[in-house]
Amino acid sequence: MNSQIFLVTFVLYIVAMIVFGWWVSRHKRGNGDDFLLGGRSVPLFLTVGTTVATMVGTGSSMGAVGFGYANGWAGALYGIGGAVGVLLLAVCFSSVRKLRFMTMSEELAYYVGANRLVRNVVALLIYIACIGWLGAHILGGGLYLSWMAGIDLTTARILVALGFGIYCVVGGYFAVIWTDTIQAVVLFAGFILMAILALVEVDGFSGLTAGMDAGATSFLGIGQIGALPALSLAAVIAIGVLATPSFRQRIYSGESVKSVRRSFLITGVLYLGFSIIPAIIGMATHALNPGLENSNYAFPFLATEIMPLGLGLLLLVAGLSATMSSASSDAIAGVSTLIRDLYVLATGRTPSARNVVRFSRIALVATIGLALLFALASDNVITYITRMISTILSGLFVSAMLGRFWPRYNWQGAIATLICASVTSLTIIANSDWTAFWGNPSIPAVLVALLAGVVVSLVTPASRVTNEQALDILDQERKRMEQVPEPTLTSAEASSAPR
Repeated sequence: MNSQIFLVTFVLYIVAMIVFGWWVSRHKRGNGDDFLLGGRSVPLFLTVGTTVATMVGTGSSMGAVGFGYANGWAGALYGIGGAVGVLLLAVCFSSVRKLRFMTMSEELAYYVGANRLVRNVVALLIYIACIGWLGAHILGGGLYLSWMAGIDLTTARILVALGFGIYCVVGGYFAVIWTDTIQAVVLFAGFILMAILALVEVDGFSGLTAGMDAGATSFLGIGQIGALPALSLAAVIAIGVLATPSFRQRIYSGESVKSVRRSFLITGVLYLGFSIIPAIIGMATHALNPGLENSNYAFPFLATEIMPLGLGLLLLVAGLSATMSSASSDAIAGVSTLIRDLYVLATGRTPSARNVVRFSRIALVATIGLALLFALASDNVITYITRMISTILSGLFVSAMLGRFWPRYNWQGAIATLICASVTSLTIIANSDWTAFWGNPSIPAVLVALLAGVVVSLVTPASRVTNEQALDILDQERKRMEQVPEPTLTSAEASSAPR
């Protein structure tokens, strides 16, 4: 495929998304709720669209296809884990929509008496996680663009970051969910079409497994990667969905509990069916060219070398759509945390309503810039994602589950959970033998964090703050963002002394 043709197509597609994002959001940027949460009135079809687009992101398009290229049916594990995660979100957490949280930091602090220390620590971890996710998306999109357009990797990553960054800054959350929904249609159609054409090209499922190791063609590739690493991969993706703030934003912004729950159930079923697609594409590419230098290039290779020009362009745009739809969602989630939580941590006051949109746009530019710097330091999408999830999100996942379902959980237990999860993950990553045994640190990180959270909560005093009091603390502070210019928090609110 002519690299200039693809580059022009990519630029035109980005321009179209920017214009469309501006047009649909032109009346929806008046205050913080509008810019960061779409006015908390996102209907079911948009929630499904944006959630599907976020699910089918860089991991599915670049990581899972490359994993399928190298490990056969194990490429489906990413989708299976993601489907389990979003279905559990529907069952366990859709009901928190009625509590009107703005960020996941608020939600986890609410579970332990609106404790300020927990909220600050969680906010920092969430912001780091959002930068990590953004870095993964920029990394994946940059690999695509570099391969296709014949430009150096650094330039490609910068172009990808600018591409989704501009329509985020221009239109905010409402632009993101509408462009996500359009991109979901493009990427779903593109991926399914690619899988069908790939099967035709290799003469069906019999040709799909030609030349692959017997272990790679076993059930879910377990014979290739091992049962425990396979479980770890599916688990780390499920944990990522359950603890990633961009998915929580889908809950907080939905028009009702019922709408959110139904949209997640629909998304989970769709994504479960989709899970086999990346494996098929990766295995077909292996059958056609088993000597790729980098397995991450399996998807673009098939699109550029095998497919006709028009179809190849559609499929490549679908791949980049997957990357940018996920990236835009994580960017907005990170900025919500920065404006709602970290701004208060740094200044002791909440931003006034008249400043929220302006500050959010500045924060978007800064956040995407930080993520770009992180993306320049890695070249493997799956490794990047799994290590980031295990280290940062495992503790958030355990805190959310214990807080949601165990009333005895307190702020001391939450801090122990967060610390122990990260320490366990980093310890396993530092030991190559342990990493090989587990596949990734997600399972031991979750188990140690769970044990630490339970034990510490039981040996320390129970919280004396009721759920109603905790919610009132958060509600009062949030109202000041909408009604009062630059208020300073009271000393009691600023400290929210641990109880």
